[in-house]
Amino acid sequence: MKRDKLFTRSYICILAANFLLFFGFWLLIPILPFYLQENYHCPEAMLGLILSCYTVSGLCIRPFSGFLMDKFPRKPIYILCYFTCVCMFLGYMLAATLAWFVLLRALHGVAFGSVTVGGNTLCVDIMPSSRRGEGLGYYGLTNNTAMALGPMTGLFMHSHISYTGIFLTAMIVSLCGLMCACAVKARMPESMRKRMEAEKSGAPLPESMSAPKRKVSLDRFILLKGIPVSISLLLLSIPYGATTNFVAMYAGEIHITAPSGFFFTLMAIGMGVSRLFAGRLVDKGYITQCIHYGYYPVIVAFFCLGSCRFMAMADMPLATAVFFTVPVMLGIGFGVMFPAMNSLYVNLAPNNQRATATSTYLTAWDVGIGIGILSSGFIAHAFTFYMVYLSGAVLCVISMVFFVKKVTPHYNMNKLR
Repeated sequence: MKRDKLFTRSYICILAANFLLFFGFWLLIPILPFYLQENYHCPEAMLGLILSCYTVSGLCIRPFSGFLMDKFPRKPIYILCYFTCVCMFLGYMLAATLAWFVLLRALHGVAFGSVTVGGNTLCVDIMPSSRRGEGLGYYGLTNNTAMALGPMTGLFMHSHISYTGIFLTAMIVSLCGLMCACAVKARMPESMRKRMEAEKSGAPLPESMSAPKRKVSLDRFILLKGIPVSISLLLLSIPYGATTNFVAMYAGEIHITAPSGFFFTLMAIGMGVSRLFAGRLVDKGYITQCIHYGYYPVIVAFFCLGSCRFMAMADMPLATAVFFTVPVMLGIGFGVMFPAMNSLYVNLAPNNQRATATSTYLTAWDVGIGIGILSSGFIAHAFTFYMVYLSGAVLCVISMVFFVKKVTPHYNMNKLR
């Protein structure tokens, strides 16, 4: 039987747009702590607080962006937010004070939080539902590829050119992504099209698409059925946020001299390999199973990462080998879980709440990352970074137990497809 076509022109353009957006994002992630210390003399304890403002602002806007993209055509909102992200890089180059930098970083979080909801939802709209797990896997793979190349490029540029040059590079890359985003031919969801036609003609809406006239309630902005899985996802993302933002500093702290940019490359390779088969397993219905088994390499990886400090005291080659094995395990674990998690949220939501489901998924992820970034600075100040990752391993164990005991039965009772 012939399979539905996945790689259409619009799908390829949304992949390119997402890759270039995230490349610009990841280009800055590992160098921003150095930038804040060198340009603004920011104390270590304040790094997490300042960097987390980006995530917090993105978190605050995501429920509203999901609501707006379910109510209005998604592409115009997506393009506007993408354009704002491009402009923010210019703002970084012009920021003269730390206060201006914090403000711009918060505004960038608002734009980025909205554009990621829009891109993910548009991707779901334009792909055939029979290949959704596979399509989301490839879409996420663009994030991973950007994660492989962006930090490594950023750290290399940090050693050779000015911060202005790095910000300018990120802006040009994102501008190219904006052009790709404009080329996406968005397909309006059937429920939205019928609702807009009915509103124009004055005809009554079908009961399935009409909502009772009431005050704005929480379920208009958050997928309430997704709250249990959001708790698991939040706990999982706390150590992830700490890793992506501070692993380069941790490597320096334990005197690992190999280029830490390769950490992100190896993580992306692990994610890329695992996504190639994980998406197809999701399409066959193994959603909760993929998530469950993905936890194991992640838990082991964070425990090993925290233990590298003690290994380095006794055997530096061993510590270096373990340090660069960790990202492969993280990549495999997260690469298996991500497309499954995304599909789980979509399967819990009716079609007219698809963007809200995506928003809830990304919001939970951002809450955890924000907590991870914010808490890491304080924990590192008190115990150094090894304790951040050992604590992360414990959080992942708690997340896995909650997922198996509470989330899986809840999903099986409430899934719509």
